Amino acid sequence: MTRARPADWKNYDDFAAGIATNRLPGSEALVGKTLRLNLPDSVLTLQPSARHRTRWSEQGRRPGEGNDWYEAIELAPDTFFIDITFASRPTEALTVVLNLASRRVLAVRSRIRSTEEAGAEPRVAQDFLPGTLGPDADLATGDVPAESRDLIGLRTFQTYSPNHTYEHTYLSSRRYAWQCLVGVQRGHGDVDMASYWRFEEGLYLFTFREFRIPVASVFLFDFRSMRSTGKFLGITGDGAVSNSPAGAFITKASMTFYPAGAEPV
Repeated sequence: MTRARPADWKNYDDFAAGIATNRLPGSEALVGKTLRLNLPDSVLTLQPSARHRTRWSEQGRRPGEGNDWYEAIELAPDTFFIDITFASRPTEALTVVLNLASRRVLAVRSRIRSTEEAGAEPRVAQDFLPGTLGPDADLATGDVPAESRDLIGLRTFQTYSPNHTYEHTYLSSRRYAWQCLVGVQRGHGDVDMASYWRFEEGLYLFTFREFRIPVASVFLFDFRSMRSTGKFLGITGDGAVSNSPAGAFITKASMTFYPAGAEPV
């Protein structure tokens, strides 16, 4: 069964307001380009036509096409954080990290499930889809995005705005702990499901899926600039689906080193 929710526990929309204050700005650099994403279960083609609009078509496991909301943020030269919602799939969102130079891609499909389907698991499920960019996968260079243990034991402060500071401790390959230090959730904290992927040197994809409320996140941690760029997908207090931006300045607080043979899972 899912965990009981305390009476004073905040809804997703209660803490989301203002949490994008320290986020990097959007970019129009991909407008007019055609991006072919070769993913494990499909080929997704994006054709951004405006700052917040892209045409898309998908071939493979779930064929379809549309013209939907989109956002791209240029994290570094040639490196983008892309987020897409779909009118035909209102409980889903797709987040993509890509490097135009290396042609590496890592996509995360987030989906809100019914309480019956989720069971004892978090309501929002996530699938991780490493891939390549362009018609020829052999042209991709550099490391293949992969699950990583590099962040296990790290503790950070994430400052999203003057009114949002959270402490994160990355406990294991499956879980992380958080507590709110500044903001409407001050005094609240929990341990939730988490995933970690290394995209390239200094860039790590971090996601979490909460138990107490139906919300999940996708963040890209850039330890070169000490910024995080991300989003939340969840259900608000009034039952609406919401896909909200977020971003923070990262401060490293400490690192725990485990003895051989006693490392977390």
